[in-house]
Amino acid sequence: MESNRDLDLDPNKDDLPLRANTNHMLVRHYVLDLTVHFQRKVIGGSIVLFLEPGVVSSKQGEAGSISNTPVQNLSQVSSKHDVSSPITPEPNKVRPPEEPSHLCGGNDVSSVLWGDESEDFTLVLDCCDLTVSKVEELDVTTVDDLKKLDVDQQHANTDHPSSSLVQRVVSMPSVCWRLQHELYVQCSRSPTVHNAQPLRFHTDQWSLQIRKEGVCAPHDFPRAVRICYETKLTGGSVRWTKDQDGRCCVYTMGSPINNRALFPCQEPPVAMSTWQARVRAPCDYTVLMSGKNQAFPKPAETGFLQWEYYVTMPMPASTFTIAVGQWLEAGVKHPNFEQYVCSHMDYPCRFMVSAARAQAVIPHRVFAPPCHLQKANDMVLPLLPLCLTAAHSVLGVHPFSRLDVLIVPSGFSSLGMASPHIVFLSQSVLTGERNLCGARLCHEIAHSWFGLAIGARDWTEEWISEGFATYLEDVFWSHVQKLGCREAEEQRWLKALLRWRRLSDELQNSEEELQVLRPNKENTGEVSESGASVVKHALNPEKPFMQVHYLKGYFLLKFLADQVGEEKFLDFFKVFVGKFHGQLILSQVSLSCTRALCSFSPNAKVAFGRHLRILASVSISPSFHQLLSPEQLVLLLEFLLEEPMLSLSTLRLLETTYNLQAQDAEVKHRWCELAVKHKHTAAYRDVEQFLIHDQAMGVYLYGELMVQEDARQQALARRCLSIIKDDMDQSACSVVEEMIL
Repeated sequence: MESNRDLDLDPNKDDLPLRANTNHMLVRHYVLDLTVHFQRKVIGGSIVLFLEPGVVSSKQGEAGSISNTPVQNLSQVSSKHDVSSPITPEPNKVRPPEEPSHLCGGNDVSSVLWGDESEDFTLVLDCCDLTVSKVEELDVTTVDDLKKLDVDQQHANTDHPSSSLVQRVVSMPSVCWRLQHELYVQCSRSPTVHNAQPLRFHTDQWSLQIRKEGVCAPHDFPRAVRICYETKLTGGSVRWTKDQDGRCCVYTMGSPINNRALFPCQEPPVAMSTWQARVRAPCDYTVLMSGKNQAFPKPAETGFLQWEYYVTMPMPASTFTIAVGQWLEAGVKHPNFEQYVCSHMDYPCRFMVSAARAQAVIPHRVFAPPCHLQKANDMVLPLLPLCLTAAHSVLGVHPFSRLDVLIVPSGFSSLGMASPHIVFLSQSVLTGERNLCGARLCHEIAHSWFGLAIGARDWTEEWISEGFATYLEDVFWSHVQKLGCREAEEQRWLKALLRWRRLSDELQNSEEELQVLRPNKENTGEVSESGASVVKHALNPEKPFMQVHYLKGYFLLKFLADQVGEEKFLDFFKVFVGKFHGQLILSQVSLSCTRALCSFSPNAKVAFGRHLRILASVSISPSFHQLLSPEQLVLLLEFLLEEPMLSLSTLRLLETTYNLQAQDAEVKHRWCELAVKHKHTAAYRDVEQFLIHDQAMGVYLYGELMVQEDARQQALARRCLSIIKDDMDQSACSVVEEMIL
C-alpha cells in the first residue's frame, strides 16, 4: 500500500509522486478529442484509454487507496451531467439518452467514502489540476468492423466480450497499424455499456482513481474507458501566454509535472503507449504536436479547424507535446492551414526500413511568429537540413519520420526542447552568428536518439539523455561546419573549457544533493509493488536551471572518447543505438557497454586537466578580434569577469571593438554581467533588453543585479520583472521573485 506521504507533497517543492499503478494495469493507447478555447484558456474534451492488465494482479485497488475521505466534488455524485459543466460536447459521439451517475447505487453524498476498505480494484492515473466531469465504460461490441475480427482462444473471454475485442486490437501486429488506429477511433466513439454498473471516480491532488463496483481484479476491469474533462488555468503542464507579436498561444513547456495537468495518464516512463489526437482550434491558429504525421487542417464547427496527429512508436506519456498559436511556416509564401536487430516491443520501426536508413534529411518545417519569421527563414531553415545530415552521418537512421521546429514565446525557460517529431527553440538562438542556433539544433536533434528513441527508465538519470546530447552536439556541429580534424579538435576543447568553468561554478553554488547524477543510488529504477514511485527533486525550483547533469554526463563521455579515440567511440554509439532503440535503460546498461570498449587510464584525468589549463592560459589579442569565434569571445569575457577592476574606457573599447550588442545571447550574457559588476550605466539598456528578450538565459542575472546592493540596479531588476512577469515561465518567475523580494 502506498504511503500517505504522497498526498501531502507541495507541487512547488521537491519530490514528484508517480501514482499510476502500472504493474496492475497499463494504458496501451490513448485517443484524445480536444478543443482549445483561448477566451477561457482551457482545453476540454475527452480521452479514451485502451487498457491491458499488467504483470501483477491485485485483490484491491491498493495503489489507489487513500485514507477515508469524503468525495468533495458534487459533480462526481450527481445523477445527471450538470448542464452548466464547461466540458466541451464531443461531436459525432453516440450517447445514450440518460447519462450514468458518477457515484450511484443509492449512495447519499454525505455517506459516500472513498477509502481503503473497498474490495474493488482501483485504476490509478497520474492527474492534477483537471476538472473531470465523468468517466464511462465503452461498449465496443457495437463497432461492426471490430466484430469482424477473429478472436482466438488467447484473447477469448465469454464473460467480457468487450475486453476480448479490445485485447484483440491492442495485440494487432505492427504491420496492421493503420487498421488498428482506425479501430481505436471507432471504439472511442462507442456508447456506454447499457445497464452496467457505472464507473465511480475520485480525484485527489495527484491522481484520478476509478472503480467499478463489484470488480475486484484488473482482469475484470473495463478495457475501454472514456474520461471527459477540462484543464484548469492553474495547471502546470501547459502555458497560456502571448508570442513575440502579442498574439495568444498555448504550449507544453516541459513542466516538472509533465502532462498530468493536460490529460489523465500513466506517468512512469515504463508506461509506454501510442496515441491519436484530434484537436480543434480557431481557424487562424496552427496546431503542432509530437505526432508522426504531418497534419493538415480540416474544417470543424464554424470558426474552427481540426488537426489530427498520431504516433506508432510506443512512448512515455511525458513525450506528448502540443503547441497552438498563430505560427507561420518559414520558406512558404502562403502558410498552410546498416542492419539492426530490434529488441523493443512491436511497432513499425524505421530502423528496419531500408529507405529510412538511406534518408539523410527527413521532411522538415520551421514555424515562428511573424516578427521572427524572417530570422527563422534566414537562419533556422538553412541550418536544419545540414544538422539532420550531420546527425545521420554519425548515428544512422533517423528514429522519427519528420521534424517540425517552432520558435516559441519569449517566456520559454530553455534554449530548446525536443519531443517526437517536434523541437521547440528559444528566440535567443536567432541573434548573432549562426553558432548558437546551429549548436542548439544539433543538441535537440541528438535527443531523437538519446532521450526519445532511447530513454531513461528512471527520470532521475537525465544524464543519459542530456549528457549524450551535449557530447553529440559538438560532433554534429563540427560536421556542419566542415571543419578539419585539427580545427574540430580545437573547437571541442574550447567548448570543453567553457563547460568545465560552468560546471565548477555550479558545483560551488548549488545544493550538493542536486549535483548527484544518481540520487537514488542503488535503488535507481526501483518502484513499488503497484508500479508507483517518486521522482526525487523533480519539483525543486532550482532544478530546471541547473546544468550539472548535462555537464557531468558530457565530461564522462568525453573522458571515455579520449581513451579509445573518437572514431571508435562514435562507431560504438551507432551500435548502441541499433541495440537499444525503442527501449528504456538505466546507467548500468550504458556503462556496462562502454566498459567492454574502454580501458581506463589513471593518467587520463590529469592529462585532461592539463589540457584545460593550457587553453585557459592562452591570451587572446584584441588585434585579432575579427577572427574570434563566439566561443572565444565568451571565454575572453569570462576571463575579464575575473578582473577586480575595469575602467570605463576599457568597457567602452570592448563594446565597440567586438560589437557586443550584435553578438549571440551567450556573448551578450557575459557582457551584461560585466556591465552589472562594474556598474557601467551606459550599458544598462543592454541589460534590460537581455532580461526581457532572452528570458531563457537571464534568470541568474537578476541575482547579480540585487547582490550589488545598488539602488539603480535593483530598480532595473524589479522593473524588468514587472514588464515580463505575466508572460514569464512560472518556475523562472518564482526563482526570480525569491531573489529580488
